[in-house]
Amino acid sequence: MLFKDQVDFVMQHIKKNKLRVFMTVLAATMGCAFLIVLASIGFGLQASMEEEILSSESVTKIEVMGGEAQFSEEEVAEIEAVENVQTVLKTTTIDAEVKSFFEDRDTISGLRLTNFTDYASIAKPLAEGTYPKNENEIVVGYHFGQTLLNEADRKLIEEKEKAAKTEGTYYNGEEEGYKSSLIGKEIEIAIRSYDDPNKLSDRMTYTIVGVMPKPTYEWAIENRIYMMDEQRTVLENSFKQVIDENPADYQLFFERYDIYAKSLEYVKPILEDLRGKGYGVYSVTEQLEDLNVFFLVLKAGLVFVGTIAVLIASIGIFNTMTMAVTERTREIGVLKAIGASPKLIQRLFLMESTFIGVIGTVIAIAISYLVSFASNLLLPIVLEAATGEENFGNIQFSAIPWQLVVIAATISIGVAMISGLRPARKATKIEVMQALRQEL
Repeated sequence: MLFKDQVDFVMQHIKKNKLRVFMTVLAATMGCAFLIVLASIGFGLQASMEEEILSSESVTKIEVMGGEAQFSEEEVAEIEAVENVQTVLKTTTIDAEVKSFFEDRDTISGLRLTNFTDYASIAKPLAEGTYPKNENEIVVGYHFGQTLLNEADRKLIEEKEKAAKTEGTYYNGEEEGYKSSLIGKEIEIAIRSYDDPNKLSDRMTYTIVGVMPKPTYEWAIENRIYMMDEQRTVLENSFKQVIDENPADYQLFFERYDIYAKSLEYVKPILEDLRGKGYGVYSVTEQLEDLNVFFLVLKAGLVFVGTIAVLIASIGIFNTMTMAVTERTREIGVLKAIGASPKLIQRLFLMESTFIGVIGTVIAIAISYLVSFASNLLLPIVLEAATGEENFGNIQFSAIPWQLVVIAATISIGVAMISGLRPARKATKIEVMQALRQEL
């Protein structure tokens, strides 16, 4: 029997029992769709958490434990000599506040010193402007302009905060502040200690040449000032004007060192190399490894639960195929009488059960993608309305990678074939004479 004739034989039975086959396909579709949608929750949450981690940290960044300790030039050189290390970034934070003055506006912020050549090699592009080339040039945080307030702005913010509080919400002052570009503008800054905020150093004038990129987290307000390392002595002399105790007894500068690999693939070898040299180091990629193990177990559990639904659907396929064998006993006898082999007869019924599994799987995949899309679109809206929070938009509740489609299709079609195997074998054991005697 030609393959075309085999397909015709199968299709004749399917057309003859449309309702039964339709219900069986529907059961297979529901089982496979349940498997995909359930497992997609694990994939979606994993993608969201990985994105959250990777967006808040540089994936090539290696933190030095106790990085506030002073490193010698020899130690920095030793780390930089490790293969595939791009740079060792030194960042200095001052233990004091900086008050900035611009026109009739002012703001309080922190201050950092860094080597902008090293910083530019690993940082995201600036939101605006360039990095400093002269000692009197600075870069400010993304929200620096927003925090530059005058008295009118402060009164408006106070009123809006009161109104928001009565409504059970919060106002962050984003509508006030200086809205024009700060690039090229000169500002005056003065240092003050935490102990005596009213005592300011002499003002120093700097030119803003760049604005840092927007922070990853929506709630973060970044208004720090970034200067060249060469300004360390200037800041130290200014701070002496506002401190009462002996400056030598006060630690104004706190340094930290972060190591950056050339790419993600080199992070693990660098970690192993530095630990072998006795350095305490850590990378966010290690957190991702632990996260991947957790989600691997979670996804395997969800696939297992979903497989149970597919197995339940297989009962319908088994019943359909058993009925098919019973109803077509006479046809089987005729096929045997004209020389059809048991393998051919078995193949015919396996083709039918496989057809049911394939059609159910294809429909289930399409439905799963629609459900996944709808979940990611509607669930944040529902949760925001129910809780009053607005931080659900970044969560991916469902994701269907091709690997999940392959796994689900393999399970669904495999179960369908296994469900039709026993009825197919039963068909091969029907006696020719007994089958021909059966009433039509």
